[in-house]
Amino acid sequence: MRAFARDRYGSPDVLELQEVARPELTDEGVLVRVHATSVNAYDWHMLRGKPYIARLDEGVRRPKSSILGLDVAGIVEAVGAAVTHVQPGDRVFGSRSGAFAEYVSGRSMVSMPANLTFEQAAAVPVAGQTALQGLRDRAGVKAGQRVLINGAGGGVGTFAVQIAKAYGAEVTAVTGPRRVDMVRSIGADRVIDYTTDDFTRDGQRYDVVFDVGGNRPLSHLRRALTPDGTAILVAPAAGQWIGPIARVIGAVVTSRFRRQKVRPFLSSVSRDDLLVLKDLVESGKVTPVVDRVYPFEEVPEAIRHVEGGHAAGKVVISLDRLEG
Repeated sequence: MRAFARDRYGSPDVLELQEVARPELTDEGVLVRVHATSVNAYDWHMLRGKPYIARLDEGVRRPKSSILGLDVAGIVEAVGAAVTHVQPGDRVFGSRSGAFAEYVSGRSMVSMPANLTFEQAAAVPVAGQTALQGLRDRAGVKAGQRVLINGAGGGVGTFAVQIAKAYGAEVTAVTGPRRVDMVRSIGADRVIDYTTDDFTRDGQRYDVVFDVGGNRPLSHLRRALTPDGTAILVAPAAGQWIGPIARVIGAVVTSRFRRQKVRPFLSSVSRDDLLVLKDLVESGKVTPVVDRVYPFEEVPEAIRHVEGGHAAGKVVISLDRLEG
């Protein structure tokens, strides 16, 4: 099969389209012919090996994993002996490392929402699970609460706006001027253009601040919270060496002495949560926002586009447009 692989850290230019072996199928695994995948911030961070502290796990001098990509939408080719929830021929979506390839094999695959294309479904897994787990599990969002999404125009942010609305919250979205209309169209009750207004100084207070932007100090986020409010930190802070570590420590330490809570957050892969997202999509409460679709041969360009902060929603890669 063909896959984009790398043997060193660096820019998207280090990625090469290579012939590699198909992944092996385990007893609990599902072999999927990939029709579409998408780009997440994780991909370009791991491509560059930054923040550098990540290399303690990913490989100090060279990356342990040659193939990046996490989101999958495709058709089941084969299933392991212990798999009963899907069968060959099923259209599935899910999360598995090594998704910038023609095939993946993994356990976290479920049937696709019936109303989505492969390209739309590929936009859902990582960003959707991040928004769902952060809002539902870490923030405990409830009907009637006031929720602010900082960074609402990106991949995670567009899901967060819709999921918060699905849980009955009143949603204020913070985004850039190019994305104001788009964010309003997916259900935000109020949209703030961060280039003209500062949500931390307008006197409004929120039960939950869901911070995908990662561009405000913790003290500013606290200023936007109610006395018992919760801030969820999704995005890492700036910095090439330890990245979010200092911010995480600051959040944990200061939360011990305040009623307000600031909680760092990393999502996890969950088949159950993929099924929750499937239900939300099929019910019309959540619709993936796709900024643009690249053909498979342009994976490096797709990553470069996301890294540059240009995407409004998700950037998807289609293998149905594969040449040759």
